[in-house]
Amino acid sequence: MTRSIKKGINTDERLLKKIAGKNPLETGMIKTWNRACQISPEMVGFNFGVYNGKMHIEVLATEDMVGHRLGEFSPTRKFIKHGGKMQKELEQKKKEAEITQAKAATATATDAKGAKK
Repeated sequence: MTRSIKKGINTDERLLKKIAGKNPLETGMIKTWNRACQISPEMVGFNFGVYNGKMHIEVLATEDMVGHRLGEFSPTRKFIKHGGKMQKELEQKKKEAEITQAKAATATATDAKGAKK
């Protein structure tokens, strides 16, 4: 999706009209479906609702984002972790270990209070 410098940056004119003359702090989320629109310096500070195919994801434009596209900050795919049965067993053992550590910590804390009295 690169664009030559002589063509300029690809910004949506309608989106720029929506933010023209407005204060970023007072303006709410501006919904947009144009994921290919590049973030320009005028957009810094505004909240954009970028559509990912299912819902609008809120993106706060910062100075570091200038030159990037809005779609880069609104992922369209949801990562479902790898693993399965074996991974679930490992996670369950890890949770049980955390619970036993928490119980041991509370038991030592109550013993320390009893010893002070």
